[in-house]
Amino acid sequence: MTLIAQSLTLAGRVTDVSAALEPGRITAICGPNGAGKSSLLQCLAGLLSPDSGAVMLDGGHLGALHPRDRAKALGYLPQEGEVAWDVAVRSLVALGRLPHRDRGEAEVAAALSALDLDHLADRPVSRLSGGERARALLARVLAGCPRWILADEPLAALDLAHQLALLAHLRRAAESGAGVVLVLHDLALAMNHADRVLVLDRGTLAADGSPEEALSAPVIERVWGVSARWLGEPGARALTAR
Repeated sequence: MTLIAQSLTLAGRVTDVSAALEPGRITAICGPNGAGKSSLLQCLAGLLSPDSGAVMLDGGHLGALHPRDRAKALGYLPQEGEVAWDVAVRSLVALGRLPHRDRGEAEVAAALSALDLDHLADRPVSRLSGGERARALLARVLAGCPRWILADEPLAALDLAHQLALLAHLRRAAESGAGVVLVLHDLALAMNHADRVLVLDRGTLAADGSPEEALSAPVIERVWGVSARWLGEPGARALTAR
């Protein structure tokens, strides 16, 4: 099930961006602040309608899908998730099953375990730390077993151990056939964990390719205005300023 952006333009945010995203891979969207990363992700999720262009899912227009079918196919995690009611963590995660109209107890349990939330399952959301709440919101997405996981800065509030555990889970999801698209500010995480990187610069697609290609030193200098170089071995690279 390919997710395709066809010449997406959203006034003031995204300009003529095209990319065919493939399942089974982790794609990172990177770029400076205000580059249009979140706007592009929201277009891919069907939450923003572009002024021109289209998003295609498995050959059909995303906008033509019934909302329930779209919710089953695409799991979206915003950058700043809000919880309207002070429910228990287990109840929050179970909301991910709403498009399926079932309780999905096995799926909810698996999502809680994947995000290391078993011991917090009965705790009210209001009593969670910022990192715990971020994990609970992502568990809600995972409980829906979407074919595409679209997450905006899912690692930002997590400590190192939980970052690595989540990345390992997302890798397993990709290996099982899901498509994973992550907005990331941390270029080292994108370099070491993504299969493909899209670099946005002022709303346009500045680079698209393997992490080594899209996050090369010349691209970083051109887009971020920083002279830098990569150190270390593949899979464990670190970025340092020259």
